[in-house]
This record gives sequence, C-alpha cells and structure tokens, in this order.
Amino acid sequence: MEIRIKVVCTSLCRSDITQWESKAQPALFPRIFGHEASGIVESIGEGVTEFKVGDHVITVFIGECKKCKHCISGKSNMCQVLGLERKGVMHSDQKTRFSIKGKPVYHYCGVSSFSEYTVVHSGCAVKISSAAPMEKICLLSCGAAAGLGAAWKVADVSEGSTVVIFGLGTVGLSVAQGAKLRGASQIIGVDTNPEKKEKGKDFGITEFINPSDYEEPIQQVVKRITDGGADYSFECIGDTGIVSTALQSCCDGWGVTVSLGVPKVKPEVSAHYALLLSGRTLKGSLFGGWKPKTELPSLVDKYLQKVLQLPLGFVLHLYKVSDFNEAFNLMREGKCLRCVMHMPK
Repeated sequence: MEIRIKVVCTSLCRSDITQWESKAQPALFPRIFGHEASGIVESIGEGVTEFKVGDHVITVFIGECKKCKHCISGKSNMCQVLGLERKGVMHSDQKTRFSIKGKPVYHYCGVSSFSEYTVVHSGCAVKISSAAPMEKICLLSCGAAAGLGAAWKVADVSEGSTVVIFGLGTVGLSVAQGAKLRGASQIIGVDTNPEKKEKGKDFGITEFINPSDYEEPIQQVVKRITDGGADYSFECIGDTGIVSTALQSCCDGWGVTVSLGVPKVKPEVSAHYALLLSGRTLKGSLFGGWKPKTELPSLVDKYLQKVLQLPLGFVLHLYKVSDFNEAFNLMREGKCLRCVMHMPK
C-alpha cells in the first residue's frame, strides 16, 4: 500500500525547523525532514490501485483511510490509521524506508520530502491535475491549505464579520484570503515585520498592526478598532502566549479563536476562565480540517481556475540540494515566506 515518489519540488515549512531544533526526547536522528511536496509517482507497491506510474501528486502529513471512525464521521480529518506520525517510521510496519549502512534513517511526518525519492503510504498522497505547476501547488500540501481551511471549515467565517490574524506568514495570509473570499468586512493583520503590510493587502488585509508601534496591549488595540473585539481571531505564529492574546481580542458572546501554530517552546496554553465563561470559544486546527484525499483536489482546481492565489510573493526558489541550509537560515531570519526547493531532474 505504498508508493515511491520522485520529488519535484518541496518547500520548507516552519514546523520542519521547529522539529529539527526541538529538545524533546528521544532525538530521532539521522532524519530526513520535509513534508510540503509535489512529485511524480515512480513506482507502486502491492495493493495500490488508485495510482499509476507517472501520476502527479502532492504529499500530505496526515492521510485519509476513508474507513476509520474519524474518516467516516464527517466531523474530523484526524484519521486513526494514517494520522500524524511522530515516531519517525512508516504507519504500516513501524520501520523506515531509508537507511545508511544498514542503520535506519528516520522519516518526518510519514513524508520526508527533502530527498530526491521518498516512499509514502498511498493514503498520504493526493493525485492532482498534471496542469498544476509543481513549484506552486506544493504549498497546498500544508501551509496554504491549513490557512484556507481554518477560515472556511474550522471557524466558518461569515459574511460581514471582523477578523484578526496574528502572524502573516504563508498560513496567516491564506487565512486572510479565505476570510476575504467569505466576505469578511474587516481583516486585521498583526505582524512585527513591516514588509508584511503591503503584501497583506494583496490577500485581503484591510488594516495592519505592528505591535512594535504600540505601548498598549495589542488586544486593546484590536478591541478599540473592532468596537469591542473581533468575531474571529487566528493564531498563526506558534506561540502559546499569543493564543491568550488572540482569545482576548475576540468579542464577548460569540468570539471564536482558532490556533494553528506549532510552538517550539512552552506547549501549554494559559487563559483566564472568564474569557470562556463570557462566551468565547477556543478551537484547534490541524491542516485546516481538510480531509486530504477527498477535499484537496477541489482546492487545486480552484487554483487552476484562478479562484485562489497562493502566497508566492515572498517565496524564494532554490535549485540545489546544497541550498537547504541557506533555506533554513532565510526562514529563520524571516526573509521569505517559503523556500521552494527544486530537486535534481
């Protein structure tokens, strides 16, 4: 039930950096990171019927078996069979497909796309149109899809509503686009990088807040310009302290906060009980709630139909495997949203 993929393009996601630098034990090294990728099916394993050699695919870090309790519930995308893989092995046999001199090289999220070839479970790949540009569509295998889904599926942003987004990276800009397409009347972007102000406008940001420009707490600024708080707030940074700020930025009664970021430190969330008692809701979002095999093809089609744009303005394209370290440094320094690596042909 596995396929081998020739990776064409793979982009660097901040969660790759977070996991790479994590102090959590046990340390799974040596390890091949990468999970946002597009590629071509090179060969198929026993039992695979939905793919054939030559198919264009994108990889996904959570699969869809279509048979487990979660898959058939209609309420969740957290497949019990092909869910988020944390042990550095394959779902099927808890072993690796990479090795050096007989010793295992661990996987990341069941994908490991920082490689010319990789092996994934067939439930963790999505067949896409061959017309989709590989160097762009790989962004839908994680960040861009996660942001759109958070706005559409998890928060279900309504027309005429007010939205505040903390962090205008690939995920945050995709949240903004999703809110714009839903008809939100006010979309506020919060980021310490002033360059994000103009870029945010392209994706629907109507107002920009740089916390460095204010002495008062940002939640007070948001509440002032939204007449008491936003209808929806999104934490797209990976900072659990910001989760509380986002929750405080929502309005009483019906305010919804969605957390998307993956924290590097301090995973515990702390918030005053009164924020929830007053009617606010805090929700988590994994991959925007999308069922990858069932729903991602429609996002690809929307991109091809020019209904969606992908946050490509700050994307740097690098063409050598030796550029990976440069890509990590650029993302650390905030000099690009994504680095897309073009693997050797």
